[in-house]
Amino acid sequence: MSTALLLAADAAPVASTTRLVIAAVVGIAVLVALIVWLKLHPFLSLMIGAAVLAVVAGLPYTDAFSSFTTGLGETVAGVGILIALGAIIGKMLIDSGGADQIVDTVLAKTPAKRLPWALAFAAFIIGIPLFFEVGVVLLIPVVMLVARRSKLSMIAVGIPALAGLSALHGLVPPHPGPLIAIDALKADLGLTLGLGLLVAIPTVAVAGPLLAKPLTRWVPLDPPTEILGASERDDEAKRPSFAVALTVVLLPVVLMLAKTLAETIGFEDTAVGGVLDFVGTPLEALLITALVSLILFGTLQGRSRGQISKLVDSSFAPIASILLIVGAGGGFKQTLVDSGVGDVIANGLADAPISPLLAAWLVAVLIRVATGSATVATVTAAGIVAPLAEGLPASHVALMVLAIGAGSVFLSHVNDAGFWLVKEYFKMTVGQTFKTWSLMECVLSVTALAVIMLLGLVV
Repeated sequence: MSTALLLAADAAPVASTTRLVIAAVVGIAVLVALIVWLKLHPFLSLMIGAAVLAVVAGLPYTDAFSSFTTGLGETVAGVGILIALGAIIGKMLIDSGGADQIVDTVLAKTPAKRLPWALAFAAFIIGIPLFFEVGVVLLIPVVMLVARRSKLSMIAVGIPALAGLSALHGLVPPHPGPLIAIDALKADLGLTLGLGLLVAIPTVAVAGPLLAKPLTRWVPLDPPTEILGASERDDEAKRPSFAVALTVVLLPVVLMLAKTLAETIGFEDTAVGGVLDFVGTPLEALLITALVSLILFGTLQGRSRGQISKLVDSSFAPIASILLIVGAGGGFKQTLVDSGVGDVIANGLADAPISPLLAAWLVAVLIRVATGSATVATVTAAGIVAPLAEGLPASHVALMVLAIGAGSVFLSHVNDAGFWLVKEYFKMTVGQTFKTWSLMECVLSVTALAVIMLLGLVV
């Protein structure tokens, strides 16, 4: 914490507490107003919101960005590298046809009545390494093709696929949101990953194939007559096998879970345990997977070293905005933490007759609904509730991360780019999009919370 912040926090405790609460409200209100009303980019909005928060909290204008720049640097150093490595893996998976191979294999010989479940499973698998927007662009043409061939509604097969992608995006690292919350709450990544997958399975089942049945009757859509978003990749080009593609997708998951398992059974002090501890650390696990993907999806697919280098380079452009928003979110979080706002709000929540897991979910929900950004909701909520995680068992800290992630996907509406993405692809009205996509996100969020609360009783 900077000297200026310490001095501000130490002076006039009662007045300071009131001022800090006001600072938090004003800072978040400015952030919401800039994003929602002025349509300012979240990176700039987070910068300005953090500065306003710091000044209202009592900092000199000259120190308004001190905590922000510190938090931005730490976040990019801790999370930004992982996002970059994940982007490389995703790019190689898509460009090689590996993602197509996974989807086609899952869909092959699947009875029509099982197609919603098959698409949910396919989305679940490819959603592990891919960002939500990338997964949507990748899967929607497949969903359209399946709907047209099987003469099913886009809702029947599209909602399960979207549920799979959205659940993995909010709950499972190495997606940016969970990584940010893990870093803020000092949670164990392997444990969070394992519990996240455990939570995601029933959540996707309920919010996907099961919910799609009534939604299909509620919002009837004819099967699509044309397929949009066709891939630029040659359909006749050589693809990796299903086993190879699945190996790359699951490799980081296996490595990180192996590290957690070794620690759980007290195996980490052995030679093998030391190796598992090294390769299961997020940075090493994703670096190993990225290098493996270059070989299996690049060299063995007949690509030259120059072509592989260009693919890696092209994977960074789409995540530039994500990195900036994540970094700025870390700066906003650090301003909350250093000003003491997080402690004040956390103490209020701690004194309330409410579970820390529910409190984390509610904070994330409020910010998500206000800003429309899952990332902003995750970053801000993590900074506010981080003090609540202190002293909790490792399993409950991991569950708190998941509660934040579940809250961050609640009620996607008109201030969320994903809302419009789904609306346009499915060719629905705004009202139909609310009745399908927005409702699905609410059911997904609440179902995930219910599973998390149940796990909190047994772990």
